[in-house]
Amino acid sequence: MAFPNRLLEDIRARVALANVVGKRVKLTRKGREHSGLCPFHNEKTPSFTVSEDKGFYHCFGCGAHGDVISFVMNTEGLSFPETVERLAAEAGVEVPVETAEARAEAQRRANLYDVVEAACTWFEAQLRGPTGQTALNYLRDRGLRDETIEQFRLGFAPDSGAGLTIMLKAKGATEEQILEAGLMRQPDDGRMPYPFFRNRVMFPIADRRGRIIAFGGRLMSDAKAAKYVNSPDTPLFDKGRNLYNFNAARQASFDTGQLVVAEGYMDVIALSQAGITASVAPLGTALTEDQIRALWQLAAEPVLCFDGDTAGQRAAGRAAERVLPLLQPGKSLRFALLSPGEDPDSLIGRQGAKAMGQLLEAAQPLSEVLWRLEAGAAPADTPERRADLQARLTKRVNEIVEPTVREHYRNAIRDRLQVTFQVGRNRRRGVVARGNSGAHIRNRIQQQNRREQQAILAVLINHPPLRDVFDETLVDIAFDPDLELFRQKLQFLFAGNAHLDLAAIRAHFSNPSDEALLDGVLDKQVMILAPFAGPKTGLEDAKRALEHLIGRRIQERLRLEVAELGRSANASADEAGLARAFAAKLDAIESDRQLENIDE
Repeated sequence: MAFPNRLLEDIRARVALANVVGKRVKLTRKGREHSGLCPFHNEKTPSFTVSEDKGFYHCFGCGAHGDVISFVMNTEGLSFPETVERLAAEAGVEVPVETAEARAEAQRRANLYDVVEAACTWFEAQLRGPTGQTALNYLRDRGLRDETIEQFRLGFAPDSGAGLTIMLKAKGATEEQILEAGLMRQPDDGRMPYPFFRNRVMFPIADRRGRIIAFGGRLMSDAKAAKYVNSPDTPLFDKGRNLYNFNAARQASFDTGQLVVAEGYMDVIALSQAGITASVAPLGTALTEDQIRALWQLAAEPVLCFDGDTAGQRAAGRAAERVLPLLQPGKSLRFALLSPGEDPDSLIGRQGAKAMGQLLEAAQPLSEVLWRLEAGAAPADTPERRADLQARLTKRVNEIVEPTVREHYRNAIRDRLQVTFQVGRNRRRGVVARGNSGAHIRNRIQQQNRREQQAILAVLINHPPLRDVFDETLVDIAFDPDLELFRQKLQFLFAGNAHLDLAAIRAHFSNPSDEALLDGVLDKQVMILAPFAGPKTGLEDAKRALEHLIGRRIQERLRLEVAELGRSANASADEAGLARAFAAKLDAIESDRQLENIDE
């Protein structure tokens, strides 16, 4: 019995390979993979690996390799149809009944594959012919090398298009098949069909097995027609399920564990030519659930690299919203947002592959993008508006179905709100005070204070443009003695070069005690408390959070001065001492007022 490819793909996507293998093999998780003793040969040292992300198992001892279907067949002795039917039942996928009609449908699809492949070859030939010279020059002007053009099988659809129909019919294709393949369009008024693609650079679209199933076309004139068009949905092509360059990117992503999602064909081709070969693109639509699940088969955290224009920002927002209900432990998206007016193609052309690689390395996690989307939607400059921000973020988080991921997002949002606006600070301190001893409370407060001091220094290390902005303000902050000395060393270092990166800073701090202080400032616990202190946070977000933290530290110093002066005044009971205490108290009140202005 022949099963539709879509059925097999659904089974592989829905049945967790590690769960199936785990019923027969004791697996140990190692990073993103599982390992255990191979069930296909006797061994004492585990050489059998299961990669859930990539959807296959592999034994480095005997070479056994396959997916969830082959594993069940080989371990349980089932036939292919029996295995498919069983796994389909477990996955809740309906198996179509084989009939004469099903066999006829399989033959119809095979014929369509032949028609589309023949069209692709013809488009390639037109690009190299006299009518395609302008299109070929366009591609070369865009920086594409001839070998890249051949690799991606780029072509050209002439303005008339009659030659394509003549060629296909000469090969035995019927007009109905040409229409069904999406290569011609039938007017609603009953007139003669006409070519779907005319005067366009052609980008072949392949399925997961590398077979050409559709095309994208880029208009080569200034006509009012759409600049880019894709084939209509056909029996072979569904733009909501397929991804451009998916098959070619598969092996590259297996090798690197990374995957880049760009906006369009030219972005993917430019990335590939620059050596970033694990790259794909959606096909004229926002990312769908099926496409996101397909991405996760190749990489646990694909990086979405969208253009810096308004449309690119909207695309990033839609992707962030779409993925929330699908999130699973270890499965998410990251976002690399370019500058306005920039796209991967232009960035690589101007600054080279290294700049592109650095942008992808600095990609932001989904949680950061959600924060920026909501925090940037409206000002949070009053208590009511901050409450609205909190409600909007909470609504987003509640869209996450998986309970563990949802809980971690709730914690992250709560901590971010607390650090940025001090939401619920007094309430939480009250809870701690009732449930813990005084010594424990003092220790917690001291630890919190130190983390805040470290976060201030981490922001300055990771965000060089802020060093000059806050240079004079830092002397007014109450730092612990060792951090105060380290702060002075840092600022002395920045005075000579305000743009030193982390590597250069480390090179200047070879003393073990300074190295320890630097490691403490950049410690993971500091980043958990103050995620804005990390290098991936936007400059404005980091600046606002730093202003708030500095305000808190100044408050702390002034309160200590008030307490000390108050004790001194009470001891001496002289008017000068009382005056000094009163003046310091006024300073603290003014600092409170300024901090409130920062919050609002």
